Amino acid sequence: MEKEERNNQPKQSQVIEKQEFKGRSLEDVLSLAEHVLKVPRDQFNYEIVTEKTKLFGLKNKEIVIRAWLKTEDESGAVEVFLRNLMKVFPLELTYQVKKRDQMIYVVFDGEDRKLLLKNDGALLLAIQHVLNKISSQKVQADCEFFRRRKEKQLKEYALQVAQKVKETGQEEVLDFMNPYERRIIHIAVNQIPGLTTESLGEGFLKKVRVFSVANDSQTKQVNKD
Repeated sequence: MEKEERNNQPKQSQVIEKQEFKGRSLEDVLSLAEHVLKVPRDQFNYEIVTEKTKLFGLKNKEIVIRAWLKTEDESGAVEVFLRNLMKVFPLELTYQVKKRDQMIYVVFDGEDRKLLLKNDGALLLAIQHVLNKISSQKVQADCEFFRRRKEKQLKEYALQVAQKVKETGQEEVLDFMNPYERRIIHIAVNQIPGLTTESLGEGFLKKVRVFSVANDSQTKQVNKD
């Protein structure tokens, strides 16, 4: 899965220190982060940097997270940015910002909301990407339940591709996707025994490779050469 860098702008110019932790499961990694940071997990934010199965099967699964302590006002940078954006943005939009668990949710509405959803939600996802760059906490943007519909479509697509890979034994490389789309594919496929995924390429848009773990040793060697 992809790496994401986020910058926070709290009231005081405070540098947020982020640390990476590795383990064989999310629970193991969070427990390690609690021990090192010396705080319970509800007092720090985290994001999954990568989640993959190593060469020799499911027993060698590795997950890496990046964790950092929470600040007093997690949604402040997001709300300031949106207020300033709406002053110059050429669309008539309204929004609500909500905090729940370790997420900030931004729900858009307004006269021009349909334009956010054109081209498969390109503008909505672009705004979400920017918000995640300025926020220390993960941000999800939504409009007219776009995320629910999109996630359902992507999960169904991921299962179709996974079934094809299991039947043929041949890997599949999907078209370019943004981080949000890739994450859904990764999660859906990695729940299926014997299959895993990896992102290919650099930058915002990457392809996703879906392949069989059992038949991956030869492919891995070819990729190294």
